[in-house]
Amino acid sequence: MTLSFALVNPLPGFAEPDVDEVRTKVETLYQQASEASERYNQARVARTAAQKRLRSLRADLARQQERVDGLRDSVASSLVRDYQGQALSTTSRMVLSEDPDEFLEELSAVSTFNDQRGQMMAELTVQLRRLEVRRKATEDELASLAKLEKTLAAEKADVDEKAAEAEDLLETLEARAAAVAAAPASRSAERSPVTIKDVPVSGRAKAAVQFALAQVGKSYVYGAAGPNSYDCSGLTMSAWAAAGVALPHSSSAQMGATTPISISQLQPGDLVFYYSPVSHVGIYIGNGQIVDAANPSTGVRIAGVSSMPISGAGRPG
Repeated sequence: MTLSFALVNPLPGFAEPDVDEVRTKVETLYQQASEASERYNQARVARTAAQKRLRSLRADLARQQERVDGLRDSVASSLVRDYQGQALSTTSRMVLSEDPDEFLEELSAVSTFNDQRGQMMAELTVQLRRLEVRRKATEDELASLAKLEKTLAAEKADVDEKAAEAEDLLETLEARAAAVAAAPASRSAERSPVTIKDVPVSGRAKAAVQFALAQVGKSYVYGAAGPNSYDCSGLTMSAWAAAGVALPHSSSAQMGATTPISISQLQPGDLVFYYSPVSHVGIYIGNGQIVDAANPSTGVRIAGVSSMPISGAGRPG
């Protein structure tokens, strides 16, 4: 991914970058970093699921192996008995029996045993092969996810670097431009304290909203889920965990784990998802506002529910 842009040391005769233009570029970089972070989170969720499947496959394989070992012991014992002549009496009775019914009964018993033994061996062989294929596929998936995590980590680091450079330039421009002196104040205003008394909510949603509000002002760190720093899905996951509801650490996975609702149905505690593909999430607190962990510049804040492009909403629990 190439995100670089020329901001430093403009050529003579060219105007310095406009503050609003630079701020827009900074926000773009933050959004790209957030997207990378959420893809990274999704990869971790997928890896956990793959590890669980792998453990299950290995347990199945062990059980099947025990059955095969038991069958092999039985077959080996049978061969030893035949070799030592212990089965000769049965064969002799079959051949020398003058009772047709007894002969058929003995023959049927031996034939059935052989058929069952063959069927069991064939079935267990098929099952073992299937398990081996599934285990190999899962291990391949884990290797792919591990590689993806490294790629995403490197991508995020690159975006962090670009964002930091742009943020430094933005601070420099703001220091020199009196016209934008109010910009930092506006960002601080987004962190105005709000108490649970201001939010009409009850039940488990109250615990989730209460938790989210208590985190306002804390820092944003990619991949974090508290207690001192959060990313967007880490915040909503932790908020609802405080209410006894488990959510995955991924905005897109949280969208799939909640009951879809329309924006007109929003109630405090509901989750609002942003961008396409989904790469950001906030928790609705009522009065047209959300609490979200936006980016390193803003941290955990209170923002308008429509301050970003909405892709959907969901109700946990």
